[in-house]
Order: sequence, then C-alpha cells, then structure tokens
Amino acid sequence: MPQTIAFYEQNSDSFFDSTVTVDAQALYDQFLPLLPEQAHILDAGCGSGRDSLAFLKAGYRVSAFDGSESMGQRASGLTGLDVKHSLFLDFSSDEQFDAIWACASLLHVPLQELSVTFSHLSTFLKGDGLFYCSFKLGNGEEKRGGRHFTNLDEQGFEKVLKSTDLTIARTWITQDLRPGRENEHWLNAILKKA
Repeated sequence: MPQTIAFYEQNSDSFFDSTVTVDAQALYDQFLPLLPEQAHILDAGCGSGRDSLAFLKAGYRVSAFDGSESMGQRASGLTGLDVKHSLFLDFSSDEQFDAIWACASLLHVPLQELSVTFSHLSTFLKGDGLFYCSFKLGNGEEKRGGRHFTNLDEQGFEKVLKSTDLTIARTWITQDLRPGRENEHWLNAILKKA
C-alpha cells in the first residue's frame, strides 16, 4: 500500500475538496439507526473526515484514523478530533467500539491481506458491534492513477469473510455519490460479529 499512501500524501488537498462535501446521508440512514444511543464509532480510514463530522453532529462518540498523515491532518482540522496516523493492521486501541465505519477505505487493501485485516479490526468491536464497509463492485485487483483497488462482488466478499468472525447482516448496491461518477457502482455491507 505504500504507493496508495503516497497518492493521498501528494493529493490530499484535491481529494479532500472532492469528497468532503459529498452527501452520504443515504448511507448513514442504513447504519446509524442500528446503533445504540451515543454509540462509539471507529472511522477506519477516515479520509477527509466527512463521515466523522456527520457522526459527531448526530451525537455519537467518534475515534478516527487514516494511513495518510496529511489526510489525517485535514480530517483533524475539519472535526477537531485527534485523528491517529495508522495503517489498518497497525491500528491499536484500548477501547472497544460499538461500530466500525470503513467507507471506501478497505478497498485499498490487497485481496490477500483483506481477511486478516477484517479479523484484526473486528477485535476492537464489542460483541454485538456492527461493521460497515464498501467496495467498488466488481472482481479482482487493479492499479489506477497510482492507487491499488480491490474490487468485490457479494460472492467474493463472502470468501474474504469466511476465515473471520464477521458475518454479513445485509448488502446493497449504490451508485457513486460524486458528480460524473454515476456509472460506478459500490457494494455496501453491514457486518456483525458471528
């Protein structure tokens, strides 16, 4: 993933500007009603901090981290949170979270590392915790514009989760929310601990 991190380090301003105002309320509406009041949410690979800010405004406790130091700084500036600089597999916390939110972030993890990444992150989930994630809909891995992408459909996703303690509660497909990207589709999933 070093190349992908380097992309975000070099393009943090333009990436921040292109994602921070995207309206993701339809995704929140699928997830937040399932959580307890004042749930503690871990925003894993928080990017611009857009979702962390929305959760804070909705009254949730939020912790966040990102693999790109400059994206984390932008997210800290937006949210006022102390955004940790960490890769997924290096993340550690003394906290147990009610929910993990990984919107368009785990898709940068190579396919062969995805199962172990899900297993690692799920150790920070409470027993009844929920885990939201999204991937570009498709199959296989590709490099695009200096970034690594792992694309998944539901079948491929089930294979990834087989060796983890997470099960799929539900999946749904959405169009990309960014202008001009409506032809791109995303696999969204809510997982729970088995």
